Amino acid sequence: MSNQTLASDGQSVPAHVAIIMDGNNRWAKKKHLPSIAGHRAGAAAVRKTVETAARSGVKVLTLFAFSSENWKRPQAEVDGLMGLFMRSLKKEAKRLNQHSIKLVVVGDKSGFSKSLQDQIHIAEQATAENNGMVLAIAANYGGRWDIAQAAKELARKVSAGEMEIDDISEESLGQFTCLAGLPELDLIIRTSGEERVSNFLLWQLAYAEFIFMPVLWPDFSGDHFEEALATYQQRQRRYGGR
Repeated sequence: MSNQTLASDGQSVPAHVAIIMDGNNRWAKKKHLPSIAGHRAGAAAVRKTVETAARSGVKVLTLFAFSSENWKRPQAEVDGLMGLFMRSLKKEAKRLNQHSIKLVVVGDKSGFSKSLQDQIHIAEQATAENNGMVLAIAANYGGRWDIAQAAKELARKVSAGEMEIDDISEESLGQFTCLAGLPELDLIIRTSGEERVSNFLLWQLAYAEFIFMPVLWPDFSGDHFEEALATYQQRQRRYGGR
């Protein structure tokens, strides 16, 4: 189970929070703006949320930035998202270092251009020694893909004679998922009022608490994050027991 921290008021703070950042396109449409304007506004909401999470004592914040299904969107939107991702990686590493935040990008990075893969590596290396909150960006990520690639790693080990089939367990498979080694997921938030997980962290969300908020992601603020934490603190987690 997760090792939770205590806030100054003695309430438990989730060690690991994940957010499905939904609503950028609807936000832009409501304002009669192109979709990329919504994604840019969403990037500003990311910055505020990261700062609030770190200040609140969260140990890991995982953000669903780009799913493996998002490639199906219009090419102009995909190109805009890739450009925004590249610029954010270049700009934000210094800010993350100022707050001692470590960046990791999880997902099938081979699907990105060589230049974007290189920039991901540079940003990860620039923050690798930071010992504060971990910011995990899920990009070209899908929960089913995560489980499948972990299963492939186990199959390779069995094929190589490094382990037996009977050694395969929940624990051994979990060691090869993208967020292995980090605290278990405590809380997952989805914005925009939609109530589904959209193939996000399917393995990790087994005992997580869910909070669905009606606010569109670009309008999501530090106050909204703190509201979600307060709601979480009112929950009684049983992990299948009583």
